[in-house]
Amino acid sequence: MTSILTNNAAMAALQTLRGISSNLQQTQAHVSSGLRISKASDNAAYWSIATSMKSDNGAIGAVSDALGLGAAKVDTATTAVTSAIDIVGQIKNKLATAMEPSVDKKSVQEEISQLQQQLKSVAQSASFNGENWVMAKGGDSASVVSSFIRGSNGTVSVSSTSYAFNSSSSGNVLFGANNGTIDTASGILGSKTTIGTSQYSVFSLDISKMTSGSISSALNMVQSALNSMTSMNSRLGSISSRIDLQTSFASSLSDSIQSGVGKLVDANMEQESSKLSALQTQQQLAVQSLSIANSSSQSILSLFRG
Repeated sequence: MTSILTNNAAMAALQTLRGISSNLQQTQAHVSSGLRISKASDNAAYWSIATSMKSDNGAIGAVSDALGLGAAKVDTATTAVTSAIDIVGQIKNKLATAMEPSVDKKSVQEEISQLQQQLKSVAQSASFNGENWVMAKGGDSASVVSSFIRGSNGTVSVSSTSYAFNSSSSGNVLFGANNGTIDTASGILGSKTTIGTSQYSVFSLDISKMTSGSISSALNMVQSALNSMTSMNSRLGSISSRIDLQTSFASSLSDSIQSGVGKLVDANMEQESSKLSALQTQQQLAVQSLSIANSSSQSILSLFRG
């Protein structure tokens, strides 16, 4: 039976066309955005996971930046200590020269005094972003961000590496500090040792009137300072090494998270391209089918022609 009120064929064709158009619109969105899941309604579980992991990835990026800042602080301190070791080595050489009785000790002391002032300048200049790791008050500490951690229960935290300052003669600062001002009476280079009847540090050393025996004691003091600075540089090097490892790990972790998120939400462009072509063809056929279904009612007019 053919009815002019109800065209079942046209309704079926229209329903098919609507379904194809909806799928086509979805596929076009996938192709244009590159995402298979771009909102919660696409897949609530995957969207939630991807959103959380993208947030974590941003935090890891921030940690990487903080690691770079920490590395700069440690590198600045390491450069200062390396320079100080070289300067103290020169002082050691001057003392060895002064052991010769015929050498003018006052002239040697003038050279040593210049080197001592250079040590002070090195320590005061070794500041990065307001922090100085070679000129600090004993008992204080500094820290650098080392990692971002997401716990199995969903909690997040940022861990850091702490570096406690010790201003003794065998500590880990060249000079102490008092309210940000250099304290030349403490630290590896400022702590005093008794030589003869007086007390001297590497920084305050004056050999102008010293005997050969006292100069020999001064040599031992300078060597002890060199040993302490070498240990200090080793500690800084271990922190620098850890920061480098963590930076490398953070970069690899970020790449892994990004790859994992991509597997969850990224569209397969080859598949979407093929699907888009197929849906466009189906849409054209559905339009033709609807046109045929609509034209069928026109045949009823022939029944009423005389």
